[in-house]
Amino acid sequence: MSKSEEVQKQSESSTLGEELRQIRGVRNLKLRDVERLTGISNAYLSQLETGKVEKPSPNYLYKLAELYKIPYEQLMEKAGYVVRQRKSQPKSRSLVGAALATIDDLTPQEEEELVKYLEFIRSRSKRTNRK
Repeated sequence: MSKSEEVQKQSESSTLGEELRQIRGVRNLKLRDVERLTGISNAYLSQLETGKVEKPSPNYLYKLAELYKIPYEQLMEKAGYVVRQRKSQPKSRSLVGAALATIDDLTPQEEEELVKYLEFIRSRSKRTNRK
């Protein structure tokens, strides 16, 4: 199994709440920040991230997609509202991957560190695949 297939499989097995929590961390936001920016209570957000809310309102998903700069369709799919129609449709990246792709306030040092870390991860997986 290729590394990209592994990442996709991991993304498919993670819950909506887990991915939303990761994205919030990537965006460096606290629950109170998200509450203030979306109008969604921090208690509800916490329940969503911990999996206590399994079918969030599509309206809330839209607000989160806008704030986190991720595709609304992917959130709807992850929440179980939308099912992929065609197998030939290209696999989309994970929600966290989509969020990372839209970060535009990285410092040059942060970009350099992310590149180094990605190179490290890829080299490690290459060594593992050779064994």
